Formats: sequence, structure tokens, C-alpha cells
Amino acid sequence: MEFSEHIKTANVEDVILRQPFRPSIKGTLCVTGHHLLFSDREEDSSWQLLLLLRNIDAIEKRITGSSGTITIKCKDLCVLHLDIPGMEQCLNIASSIEALSSFENIPEMYPFFHRPQDLSLEDTWGLSSTEEDFTHMQELYDRWRLSLVNSDFSICPSYPSAVIVPRSVDDETLVKAARFRQGGRFPVLCYYHSKNGMVIMRSSQPMTGANRKRCREDELLLQAVIDGSELGYIVDTRSSQQAQQARMTGGGFESKSCYSHWKRLHRHLERGKVLQESLIKLVEACGDQSHSMDRWLSKLENSKWLSHVHCTLSTAGLVAECVERDGHSVLVHGSDGTDTTLLVTTLAQLIVDPQSRTLRGFLRLLEKEWIQAGHPFQQRCAHSAYSHARLKQESPVFLLLLDCVWQLSRQFPLALEFNEMLLLRLAQEAYASDFGTFLCNCEQERCALGVKEKTHCLFQFLLRPSEREQFLNPLYEHTDLAIWPCVQPQSLHLWSGFFLRWTEHAQNMEEARQEIWTIVNQYREKAGVEETSQALSKHCEPLSVVENLMEELTVL
Repeated sequence: MEFSEHIKTANVEDVILRQPFRPSIKGTLCVTGHHLLFSDREEDSSWQLLLLLRNIDAIEKRITGSSGTITIKCKDLCVLHLDIPGMEQCLNIASSIEALSSFENIPEMYPFFHRPQDLSLEDTWGLSSTEEDFTHMQELYDRWRLSLVNSDFSICPSYPSAVIVPRSVDDETLVKAARFRQGGRFPVLCYYHSKNGMVIMRSSQPMTGANRKRCREDELLLQAVIDGSELGYIVDTRSSQQAQQARMTGGGFESKSCYSHWKRLHRHLERGKVLQESLIKLVEACGDQSHSMDRWLSKLENSKWLSHVHCTLSTAGLVAECVERDGHSVLVHGSDGTDTTLLVTTLAQLIVDPQSRTLRGFLRLLEKEWIQAGHPFQQRCAHSAYSHARLKQESPVFLLLLDCVWQLSRQFPLALEFNEMLLLRLAQEAYASDFGTFLCNCEQERCALGVKEKTHCLFQFLLRPSEREQFLNPLYEHTDLAIWPCVQPQSLHLWSGFFLRWTEHAQNMEEARQEIWTIVNQYREKAGVEETSQALSKHCEPLSVVENLMEELTVL
């Protein structure tokens, strides 16, 4: 397919661009196969706007007389306005943008064409693999093993080629257990807690159906997980009623009679259409500047987004508590095992595992629990909050994860090595990226399309010395302690850095934040990292470190 077929008008002069935080600019608009390029034509200006067409969620056009205005609503929630002279040119540009921004053929997307000068396709793709992780975890060798039963993705298309399973369970047993789980997602290890040897497993729902079918191989697999322990917990991210209803369509849950050493706990987490509509309502509320206080609070409550944050953090805290405090292994699943399951296992690891709180460790955690574990990014992130298209399989599950991580960073300002800038960057890249990391829905698709051979890896790029500095938290102080999130309503806040990112308030906060980091770094240079952290901790509680610094900055 030729991109030129969809470009009816390639260049337009004397276009006026209106965007957040900048005065209106007159310049030239250019449409390419993957980008919208706007150039300021002032003699003393070299400023340009380069917008990836994949980042466009919706466009609206309005014709007035012989000219028109195109409103571009981006997936990162930015809204741009283009005043275009000439009605025909306006309609042609709008038509081109609509066609080029909605391509669904993955090999034609920009990551396959992105060739920056300082990167090579010969570079390592990804941060690690299941095989490498297992090699470095010698404490697993006695009871666990690496299985290549899924090496050709025939057992479970959404799993990686290698998985970690109990040593006493052979591959034939795994094959039969996979047939009993939706999508073939049989229970696999995702986290080993070295303090007490307990583990977090994940899977999809068992296919018990209305006839209450059982699978002895699946039962044997789960029994091997808790061999020597009295009890394990199954955290089902559906309500008890939803789990019961799933039996009518072939799904189900683990019965007490067949899994006698496992206790099932239901913690209902929304996903799919409900979560997508919640995001749409929240973004609509944040974009309306005419609200009274009562109306704003009412719209915020009606969106239920913070309720989803609350439920997610509560469930992750439950899993972490079972492992860390109670000393029991946990299996997490919902229905498919590719959405809320990954949400909970990721946050639980962030709570108990200090390694996952480093910059590299966090990116490795996302790679393991979301990229390799089969979260369908291509489907879930096809549209954001502005699209007029009918909802299919879109759902902001990954955005909800980033919001929950931000809540943790706010409650524990010293505990995470990375900062909010990383979370914002990841939110943007998941919906539209120059890199191949978030392409496709699973490892099988990435292998089939040659993503790792033909595109660059985002995570490797973010860790380059020239990039990583901007994502570091200058207040970071390593701790081996678990960070237990407070989920009281008063402790959860709207993530203004994302949802109000393109408002004047956010711009002022960003300027203040940059000044704060400058002050902190100056302290560090004079007193040393350890003394700075101790001084900050001495003068204020961890939750209020940043707020107190902002107050001091205001006084200055």
C-alpha cells in the first residue's frame, strides 16, 4: 500500500496553529505517511511540531465561509486547532489525517520505519528474558524448573516461549492443564519472594463449565506450588457472582472440593468497556473549564476512576500481604488473565520487591508482566478517551496501572528511583510510539512480524545515559521494606500530571517541580545523597516532602 494514495493535499501554507501553552503561530502544514509536520515560517524561528499520526484519537472539522478549522484530539489528551485557508484544502487535510491515523496493518506502522542515527537494529532488544531470570535465581532450582513446552507458542499463544513451573510437574501435565485454562494460560510463576520462599502465580480462569468439570493435572500443578505449605490463596479479580455466571459460558472457578488446600478470595475489578467509559467520563470532566466546584466533584465521582484505583491498590495490597506478612503463596486470575491479573501481580511486586522500584527494575517488571505475559496492547490501546469509533476491545488497563504507581510514588516519595516523567512517557508510548515495544498483542505476534529484528526497543532507549537522567527521582533512597499503600479515600488523588497535563495549572506545577529538583540536586552536591535524604526525612513525613518543598519555593 502506498501512503501517497491517502494524501490528498500534502502541504498547506498560512495555517494557524493553536495549542496549549504557546501563542498562535502561522506556518506551513505538511502531511506525511506517519506524521503531521507544522513549521513556523518566521525568519528567526526554527520551531516545529512533529505529531505522530498514530497519536491522533479523533478529529473534528468546522467549515466557515471559504476556510475551515480542524480540531485534533490526541491520545495523550492534548488538543490542537488548525485554522486552514481554503475549504477544499481543509477537507482534504482532514480526510488524509483520518485515513492515515487509523491504519491497523502493524508492519506499516512507524516503528518499522524509525531509524535514529544513534541506534542500531543490532542492539540488544529488551532487558531480559525468562531464561536469563531463572539463571540468576539459584534459590529456585530445588523446587522450580524452566519449561520450554510453549517454545512454538502452540500451547498458549499469549505466553512467552519459556515459563517457570514446579519441578515435580512434567511438560505433559502442563499441556493437559493448559487445555483446562482459558486461552491455554495455565498457572506459571511470576514472582519468588526470597524472604520466605512464597510465590505469586498467574493464570486464566479454569474451564469448569456448567457441569463442574475438573482437571487432575491442573489440581496437581497447583498442589505442587504449595507443597509443604498448609494453604495457598486464589485471588479472583471477579466478583463471586461473575465467577458463577462464567460457568454458563464454559468458564468458572476452582472448587473447594478439588482444590482443598487453596482458599479462594473474590475482589471485583472492572475492565473492558466499563473501564474505558470511566476514562472517557473523567477526561470529559477534566476538559470542561466551566464547572462549578459542586459540578466538578460530581463529575469526578461519577467517572468512578478513583474507585477503580482504590479497588486495584486494595487487591494488590491483599496479594502482597498474603505473601509478605502471612507467608502464603498466591494464584491471581480473572477470566482471560491478560488484564486485571497483570495489574494486580505487577503492583503486588512493586509493594514487596525493592528491586522493582529501581528504574531498570521497574521497566524489567513491565516487560515481564505486560509485554512478555501477553497484555493485548494493540487492542486495548487502539483508542483513548476522545475517539468517536464504536468501542471494541479498548480498555485503559495499562493507564490504570501507571496511575496506581503514581499514587504509590506520592505516598512514598523516597521509595521509587524513577519519577512521574517516566510514567507520563510510558502512558504516551503505549498509545503511540516510535518504538516497537508496545506493538502487537503477544510474543507470538511479535515473533511472526519480526518486531525485535525490525524495530527498536523503548526500554533500552530510556536507559541510555542521555535519557535516563530525566526519569530519576532525586529523593530516592533504597529500602528493603515493603511499601504498603494507604487506600483511604483521603489518600487517593487525581493524577493531575496526566489528566490535567495540558492545563495552565499543570504547566505551573511543572515549572515548580523543575525548580524543586534543582534545589534538591544543589543540596545533594553540597551535603551528599545520604545526608540530603536524612535531612528531608527529619523535617517532614515522607508523604509531605514534595509539598513542603513547594511551600518553601512559594515563600522564596
